[in-house]
Amino acid sequence: MSKGKVVVAMSGGVDSSVAACLLKAEGYDVVGVTMKLWDDDQPDTPRHSKGCCTIEDVEDARRVCQIIGAPHYVMNFQREFKAHVIDYFVSEYQRGRTPHPCLACNDKIKFDFLMNKARALNIDYIATGHYARLDSSSGHPRLLKGIDPLKDQSYVLFNLRPHQVQHLLLPLGGYSKVEIRDIARDAGLPVADKPDSQEICFIPTNDYRSFLAERSTPTPGDIVDTFGNIVGQHQGIEYFTVGQRRGLGIFAQEPMFVLSLDTESNRVVVGSAEGLFQKNLWASGVNYLSGIAPECPVEVEAKIRYKSSHAAAILIPHDDWAEIRFEEPQRAITPGQAVVFYIGDEVLGGGFIEGALGEGR
Repeated sequence: MSKGKVVVAMSGGVDSSVAACLLKAEGYDVVGVTMKLWDDDQPDTPRHSKGCCTIEDVEDARRVCQIIGAPHYVMNFQREFKAHVIDYFVSEYQRGRTPHPCLACNDKIKFDFLMNKARALNIDYIATGHYARLDSSSGHPRLLKGIDPLKDQSYVLFNLRPHQVQHLLLPLGGYSKVEIRDIARDAGLPVADKPDSQEICFIPTNDYRSFLAERSTPTPGDIVDTFGNIVGQHQGIEYFTVGQRRGLGIFAQEPMFVLSLDTESNRVVVGSAEGLFQKNLWASGVNYLSGIAPECPVEVEAKIRYKSSHAAAILIPHDDWAEIRFEEPQRAITPGQAVVFYIGDEVLGGGFIEGALGEGR
Protein backbone atom coordinates (compact mmCIF):
# COMPACT_ATOMS: atom_id res chain seq x y z
CA MET A 1 0.00 0.00 0.00
CA SER A 2 1.13 3.55 -0.74
CA LYS A 3 2.36 5.63 2.19
CA GLY A 4 0.67 8.61 0.57
CA LYS A 5 1.04 10.89 -2.39
CA VAL A 6 3.98 13.30 -2.42
CA VAL A 7 4.99 16.12 -4.74
CA VAL A 8 8.76 16.27 -5.02
CA ALA A 9 10.18 19.66 -6.04
CA MET A 10 12.68 18.61 -8.70
CA SER A 11 15.28 21.07 -9.97
CA GLY A 12 17.00 18.55 -12.22
CA GLY A 13 19.92 18.20 -9.80
CA VAL A 14 21.15 15.10 -8.01
CA ASP A 15 19.70 15.98 -4.59
CA SER A 16 16.06 16.40 -5.58
CA SER A 17 16.37 13.45 -7.98
CA VAL A 18 17.56 11.13 -5.22
CA ALA A 19 14.86 12.51 -2.91
CA ALA A 20 12.26 11.33 -5.43
CA CYS A 21 14.06 8.00 -5.88
CA LEU A 22 14.23 7.30 -2.13
CA LEU A 23 10.59 8.18 -1.52
CA LYS A 24 9.48 5.99 -4.42
CA ALA A 25 11.48 3.09 -2.95
CA GLU A 26 9.89 3.70 0.47
CA GLY A 27 6.42 3.22 -0.97
CA TYR A 28 5.25 6.76 -1.59
CA ASP A 29 3.23 7.69 -4.67
CA VAL A 30 5.68 10.21 -6.13
CA VAL A 31 4.81 13.09 -8.44
CA GLY A 32 7.77 15.06 -9.76
CA VAL A 33 7.26 18.80 -10.24
CA THR A 34 9.74 21.20 -11.78
CA MET A 35 8.88 24.82 -11.13
CA LYS A 36 9.25 27.25 -14.03
CA LEU A 37 10.47 30.41 -12.36
CA TRP A 38 11.01 32.76 -15.31
CA ASP A 39 10.66 33.00 -19.06
CA ASP A 40 13.78 33.77 -21.10
CA ASP A 41 11.61 35.47 -23.72
CA GLN A 42 10.15 38.08 -21.37
CA PRO A 43 11.67 41.59 -21.56
CA ASP A 44 12.26 41.89 -17.79
CA THR A 45 13.87 38.48 -17.48
CA PRO A 46 17.33 38.59 -15.88
CA ARG A 47 19.91 38.85 -18.64
CA HIS A 48 21.96 36.00 -17.14
CA SER A 49 19.15 33.50 -16.62
CA LYS A 50 20.86 30.18 -17.25
CA GLY A 51 21.34 29.08 -13.66
CA CYS A 52 18.38 26.80 -13.04
CA CYS A 53 15.09 25.69 -14.60
CA THR A 54 16.77 25.47 -18.01
CA ILE A 55 15.44 23.12 -20.67
CA GLU A 56 18.26 20.75 -19.73
CA ASP A 57 17.23 20.78 -16.07
CA VAL A 58 13.60 20.06 -16.94
CA GLU A 59 14.67 17.17 -19.17
CA ASP A 60 16.95 15.77 -16.45
CA ALA A 61 14.06 15.79 -13.99
CA ARG A 62 11.76 14.21 -16.55
CA ARG A 63 14.27 11.43 -17.30
CA VAL A 64 14.69 10.67 -13.61
CA CYS A 65 10.91 10.38 -13.22
CA GLN A 66 10.74 8.03 -16.18
CA ILE A 67 13.42 5.82 -14.61
CA ILE A 68 11.71 5.61 -11.20
CA GLY A 69 8.22 5.29 -12.69
CA ALA A 70 6.73 8.60 -11.58
CA PRO A 71 4.79 11.25 -13.50
CA HIS A 72 6.51 14.58 -14.06
CA TYR A 73 4.94 18.02 -14.50
CA VAL A 74 6.16 21.58 -14.98
CA MET A 75 4.35 24.22 -12.92
CA ASN A 76 4.54 27.90 -13.76
CA PHE A 77 5.57 30.09 -10.82
CA GLN A 78 7.08 32.97 -12.81
CA ARG A 79 4.82 35.66 -11.38
CA GLU A 80 5.26 34.48 -7.80
CA PHE A 81 9.03 34.14 -8.17
CA LYS A 82 9.39 37.64 -9.57
CA ALA A 83 7.26 39.22 -6.86
CA HIS A 84 8.58 37.31 -3.84
CA VAL A 85 12.19 36.52 -4.77
CA ILE A 86 13.53 38.76 -7.56
CA ASP A 87 11.78 41.97 -6.46
CA TYR A 88 12.51 41.20 -2.82
CA PHE A 89 16.20 40.65 -3.64
CA VAL A 90 16.50 44.00 -5.41
CA SER A 91 14.50 46.00 -2.86
CA GLU A 92 16.48 44.61 0.09
CA TYR A 93 19.76 45.76 -1.46
CA GLN A 94 18.21 49.16 -2.15
CA ARG A 95 17.40 49.36 1.57
CA GLY A 96 21.03 48.75 2.49
CA ARG A 97 20.40 45.15 3.48
CA THR A 98 21.91 41.85 2.28
CA PRO A 99 19.15 39.34 1.48
CA HIS A 100 19.34 35.56 1.29
CA PRO A 101 17.11 34.74 -1.71
CA CYS A 102 16.91 31.02 -0.89
CA LEU A 103 15.01 31.93 2.28
CA ALA A 104 12.41 33.81 0.25
CA CYS A 105 12.18 31.02 -2.31
CA ASN A 106 11.67 28.37 0.37
CA ASP A 107 9.23 30.45 2.39
CA LYS A 108 7.01 31.66 -0.44
CA ILE A 109 7.52 29.43 -3.47
CA LYS A 110 8.10 25.92 -2.09
CA PHE A 111 6.36 25.94 1.27
CA ASP A 112 3.52 28.30 0.44
CA PHE A 113 2.49 28.30 -3.21
CA LEU A 114 3.67 24.79 -4.12
CA MET A 115 2.38 23.28 -0.90
CA ASN A 116 -1.00 24.98 -1.36
CA LYS A 117 -1.26 23.64 -4.91
CA ALA A 118 -0.45 20.16 -3.64
CA ARG A 119 -3.06 20.36 -0.89
CA ALA A 120 -5.67 21.61 -3.40
CA LEU A 121 -4.99 18.48 -5.43
CA ASN A 122 -5.45 16.29 -2.31
CA ILE A 123 -1.75 15.42 -2.22
CA ASP A 124 -0.55 14.55 1.27
CA TYR A 125 3.02 15.83 1.25
CA ILE A 126 5.65 17.82 -0.56
CA ALA A 127 9.32 16.89 -0.43
CA THR A 128 12.58 18.65 -1.23
CA GLY A 129 16.24 17.73 -1.51
CA HIS A 130 17.33 19.76 1.52
CA TYR A 131 19.89 18.21 3.85
CA ALA A 132 17.91 18.39 7.09
CA ARG A 133 15.88 15.96 9.18
CA LEU A 134 12.39 15.80 10.64
CA ASP A 135 11.85 13.83 13.85
CA SER A 136 8.34 13.08 15.10
CA SER A 137 9.29 10.65 17.87
CA SER A 138 8.29 13.12 20.58
CA GLY A 139 4.76 13.45 19.20
CA HIS A 140 5.28 16.61 17.17
CA PRO A 141 7.66 17.15 14.24
CA ARG A 142 11.03 18.72 15.07
CA LEU A 143 13.46 20.10 12.50
CA LEU A 144 17.01 18.81 12.99
CA LYS A 145 20.35 19.42 11.33
CA GLY A 146 21.39 17.08 8.52
CA ILE A 147 23.94 14.52 9.67
CA ASP A 148 26.51 15.78 7.14
CA PRO A 149 27.85 19.02 8.68
CA LEU A 150 29.26 20.09 5.33
CA LYS A 151 25.83 19.94 3.69
CA ASP A 152 23.44 20.77 6.55
CA GLN A 153 20.73 23.12 5.21
CA SER A 154 18.54 23.45 8.29
CA TYR A 155 19.48 27.16 8.43
CA VAL A 156 17.36 27.97 5.35
CA LEU A 157 14.32 26.14 6.75
CA PHE A 158 13.90 28.09 10.01
CA ASN A 159 10.76 29.87 8.75
CA LEU A 160 8.68 26.70 8.44
CA ARG A 161 5.33 26.81 10.26
CA PRO A 162 3.97 23.84 12.24
CA HIS A 163 1.25 23.10 9.68
CA GLN A 164 3.88 23.05 6.91
CA VAL A 165 6.20 20.73 8.79
CA GLN A 166 3.35 18.23 9.15
CA HIS A 167 3.13 17.91 5.37
CA LEU A 168 6.84 17.99 4.55
CA LEU A 169 9.27 15.15 3.84
CA LEU A 170 13.06 15.59 3.88
CA PRO A 171 14.52 12.24 2.81
CA LEU A 172 18.16 13.35 2.42
CA GLY A 173 18.93 14.54 5.94
CA GLY A 174 20.28 11.20 7.10
CA TYR A 175 22.81 10.91 4.27
CA SER A 176 26.10 12.50 3.28
CA LYS A 177 26.57 14.01 -0.17
CA VAL A 178 28.89 11.14 -1.13
CA GLU A 179 26.18 8.64 -0.22
CA ILE A 180 23.58 10.55 -2.24
CA ARG A 181 25.73 10.42 -5.37
CA ASP A 182 26.34 6.68 -4.78
CA ILE A 183 22.58 6.10 -4.53
CA ALA A 184 22.07 8.00 -7.78
CA ARG A 185 24.68 5.85 -9.56
CA ASP A 186 23.23 2.62 -8.20
CA ALA A 187 19.79 3.68 -9.40
CA GLY A 188 21.11 4.55 -12.85
CA LEU A 189 20.10 8.19 -12.60
CA PRO A 190 21.73 10.35 -15.30
CA VAL A 191 22.39 13.20 -12.83
CA ALA A 192 24.64 11.21 -10.48
CA ASP A 193 27.71 13.30 -11.35
CA LYS A 194 25.95 16.55 -12.20
CA PRO A 195 27.79 19.45 -10.50
CA ASP A 196 26.12 21.34 -7.67
CA SER A 197 25.08 24.92 -8.28
CA GLN A 198 27.44 27.25 -6.41
CA GLU A 199 25.77 30.59 -7.06
CA ILE A 200 22.41 32.33 -6.78
CA CYS A 201 20.23 30.40 -9.20
CA PHE A 202 19.01 33.47 -11.08
CA ILE A 203 22.52 35.03 -11.21
CA PRO A 204 24.73 32.18 -12.49
CA THR A 205 27.57 34.61 -13.27
CA ASN A 206 27.57 35.52 -9.55
CA ASP A 207 27.76 39.21 -10.56
CA TYR A 208 24.93 40.53 -8.44
CA ARG A 209 25.99 44.15 -8.99
CA SER A 210 25.35 43.94 -12.74
CA PHE A 211 22.06 42.21 -12.01
CA LEU A 212 21.00 45.04 -9.69
CA ALA A 213 22.13 47.71 -12.17
CA GLU A 214 19.82 46.21 -14.81
CA ARG A 215 16.81 46.44 -12.49
CA SER A 216 17.31 49.61 -10.46
CA THR A 217 18.68 53.14 -10.62
CA PRO A 218 21.34 53.48 -7.93
CA THR A 219 21.97 56.86 -6.29
CA PRO A 220 25.61 57.93 -5.81
CA GLY A 221 26.73 59.15 -2.41
CA ASP A 222 29.56 59.53 0.07
CA ILE A 223 31.82 56.97 1.68
CA VAL A 224 32.65 58.17 5.19
CA ASP A 225 34.75 56.98 8.10
CA THR A 226 33.40 56.49 11.62
CA PHE A 227 33.99 60.20 12.38
CA GLY A 228 31.90 61.30 9.40
CA ASN A 229 34.84 62.36 7.27
CA ILE A 230 34.31 61.86 3.54
CA VAL A 231 36.91 59.42 2.21
CA GLY A 232 35.41 58.56 -1.17
CA GLN A 233 32.32 58.27 -3.36
CA HIS A 234 30.08 55.34 -4.16
CA GLN A 235 27.71 54.64 -7.04
CA GLY A 236 24.94 53.15 -4.91
CA ILE A 237 24.63 51.56 -1.46
CA GLU A 238 23.14 48.44 -3.06
CA TYR A 239 26.63 47.58 -4.31
CA PHE A 240 27.94 47.17 -0.76
CA THR A 241 27.47 44.80 2.15
CA VAL A 242 28.66 44.79 5.75
CA GLY A 243 32.13 43.27 6.05
CA GLN A 244 33.11 44.05 2.44
CA ARG A 245 36.75 45.00 1.90
CA ARG A 246 37.39 44.82 -1.84
CA GLY A 247 36.00 47.23 -4.40
CA LEU A 248 35.57 50.19 -2.04
CA GLY A 249 37.44 52.54 -4.38
CA ILE A 250 39.18 54.44 -1.59
CA PHE A 251 42.77 54.92 -0.53
CA ALA A 252 43.68 54.21 3.09
CA GLN A 253 46.84 53.43 5.00
CA GLU A 254 45.23 50.40 6.61
CA PRO A 255 42.62 47.92 5.36
CA MET A 256 39.11 49.37 5.51
CA PHE A 257 35.83 47.46 5.69
CA VAL A 258 32.17 48.38 5.28
CA LEU A 259 30.79 48.74 8.81
CA SER A 260 27.27 49.90 8.00
CA LEU A 261 25.04 51.35 5.30
CA ASP A 262 23.11 54.50 6.19
CA THR A 263 20.11 54.62 3.87
CA GLU A 264 18.80 57.94 5.24
CA SER A 265 21.98 59.82 4.34
CA ASN A 266 22.89 57.44 1.49
CA ARG A 267 26.31 56.91 3.07
CA VAL A 268 28.61 53.90 3.22
CA VAL A 269 30.41 53.87 6.58
CA VAL A 270 33.86 52.26 6.61
CA GLY A 271 36.40 51.52 9.31
CA SER A 272 38.95 49.05 10.61
CA ALA A 273 38.28 45.34 11.09
CA GLU A 274 37.77 45.83 14.83
CA GLY A 275 34.58 47.78 14.11
CA LEU A 276 32.99 44.70 12.56
CA PHE A 277 32.80 42.77 15.85
CA GLN A 278 29.64 43.01 17.97
CA LYS A 279 28.14 40.85 20.70
CA ASN A 280 24.44 41.70 20.51
CA LEU A 281 21.81 41.99 17.81
CA TRP A 282 18.08 42.15 17.40
CA ALA A 283 15.98 40.28 14.88
CA SER A 284 12.50 40.83 13.49
CA GLY A 285 9.97 38.41 12.03
CA VAL A 286 11.03 35.73 14.47
CA ASN A 287 9.52 32.29 13.88
CA TYR A 288 9.61 29.32 16.25
CA LEU A 289 9.22 25.89 14.67
CA SER A 290 6.93 24.72 17.47
CA GLY A 291 4.66 27.71 16.96
CA ILE A 292 5.22 28.74 20.59
CA ALA A 293 7.77 31.33 21.69
CA PRO A 294 9.86 30.62 24.80
CA GLU A 295 8.58 32.33 27.93
CA CYS A 296 12.02 33.26 29.23
CA PRO A 297 15.61 33.65 27.98
CA VAL A 298 17.10 30.49 26.47
CA GLU A 299 20.67 29.34 26.00
CA VAL A 300 21.15 28.57 22.31
CA GLU A 301 23.73 28.26 19.60
CA ALA A 302 23.10 30.77 16.84
CA LYS A 303 24.24 31.22 13.24
CA ILE A 304 24.26 34.70 11.69
CA ARG A 305 24.75 33.51 8.12
CA TYR A 306 24.51 30.28 6.16
CA LYS A 307 28.23 29.45 6.23
CA SER A 308 29.08 30.79 9.67
CA SER A 309 29.84 28.62 12.68
CA HIS A 310 27.43 28.11 15.55
CA ALA A 311 28.11 30.45 18.47
CA ALA A 312 26.90 30.29 22.06
CA ALA A 313 24.30 32.95 22.84
CA ILE A 314 21.31 33.89 24.97
CA LEU A 315 18.00 34.28 23.13
CA ILE A 316 15.62 36.78 24.75
CA PRO A 317 12.17 36.59 23.13
CA HIS A 318 9.94 39.68 22.71
CA ASP A 319 6.70 38.89 20.86
CA ASP A 320 7.67 38.78 17.15
CA TRP A 321 11.22 40.02 17.69
CA ALA A 322 14.12 38.87 19.80
CA GLU A 323 17.43 39.91 21.30
CA ILE A 324 20.45 37.68 20.79
CA ARG A 325 23.40 38.19 23.12
CA PHE A 326 26.53 36.27 22.12
CA GLU A 327 29.19 35.07 24.52
CA GLU A 328 31.88 36.16 22.05
CA PRO A 329 31.77 39.05 19.54
CA GLN A 330 30.62 38.05 16.07
CA ARG A 331 32.11 39.42 12.85
CA ALA A 332 29.98 41.36 10.34
CA ILE A 333 26.48 41.06 11.76
CA THR A 334 24.58 41.91 8.59
CA PRO A 335 21.03 43.34 8.35
CA GLY A 336 18.87 41.27 6.02
CA GLN A 337 20.58 37.98 6.78
CA ALA A 338 18.93 35.41 9.04
CA VAL A 339 19.96 34.49 12.55
CA VAL A 340 18.92 30.93 13.38
CA PHE A 341 18.76 29.46 16.88
CA TYR A 342 19.65 25.87 17.73
CA ILE A 343 19.43 23.73 20.84
CA GLY A 344 21.69 20.79 20.13
CA ASP A 345 20.72 19.50 16.68
CA GLU A 346 17.24 21.01 16.82
CA VAL A 347 16.24 24.23 15.11
CA LEU A 348 14.37 26.29 17.68
CA GLY A 349 13.62 29.10 15.24
CA GLY A 350 15.09 32.20 13.68
CA GLY A 351 14.51 35.71 12.44
CA PHE A 352 15.91 38.44 10.23
CA ILE A 353 18.79 40.54 11.50
CA GLU A 354 17.91 44.23 11.82
CA GLY A 355 21.09 45.48 13.43
CA ALA A 356 23.11 45.74 16.59
CA LEU A 357 21.04 45.86 19.76
CA GLY A 358 19.78 49.38 20.28
CA GLU A 359 19.59 50.27 16.55
CA GLY A 360 15.90 50.89 15.98
CA ARG A 361 14.98 49.41 19.36
